[in-house]
Amino acid sequence: MRPNPGARVFETGRVVGAGSFVCLECGFSVSLDALDAIPECTSCSGSRFRRASLFEQPTVDSATMEAEPEPEWLRRTRDRLDQEGRKDQFLAFEGEGRSVVRVPEGWTRIGRSATAEIRLDDPTVSRRHAVVVRTPEGELRVLDDRSLNGVFVNGEGVEWSPLLDGDELAIGRYRLHVIDTTASPANAGSSSHALSG
Repeated sequence: MRPNPGARVFETGRVVGAGSFVCLECGFSVSLDALDAIPECTSCSGSRFRRASLFEQPTVDSATMEAEPEPEWLRRTRDRLDQEGRKDQFLAFEGEGRSVVRVPEGWTRIGRSATAEIRLDDPTVSRRHAVVVRTPEGELRVLDDRSLNGVFVNGEGVEWSPLLDGDELAIGRYRLHVIDTTASPANAGSSSHALSG
């Protein structure tokens, strides 16, 4: 849908109230709370946004986002978990610092909401962005919880997808890395860093 040519343009740094906004350069969407300032676009570094129309629906079915190479700190984290003998499933990511969160059985909510188990406080993250599900059998899956910017696994937009050791889960500007130390080398999924069991 083409934007209204008379739509107001908002510059980076301005506080304009709650809502969804679209980058005029690349079309990337962000969701803001009432006191959030318009951010620099995390997709193209653009600084001009317009309010999104209620009738615009983001499509993530054919969207792709390039997966990033595994960072060195993540390899060290895997080694540490292996040395400690911690056999479990984790999500590791960088925010204010580096975090490694154990994924418990059941539902783990990810978003900007204060009630999310994994809270990512950034305008590119929806209040209720995604849910990671761990089944009693130890299978991990991610569900897009009707987020504005979508959920990406290894660069591919998904709505409901399995998560395997080594997968990269993109939530807004954050990259969460799946570490499954319960996986044997034969069943380690997409990871080139499978840990021996």
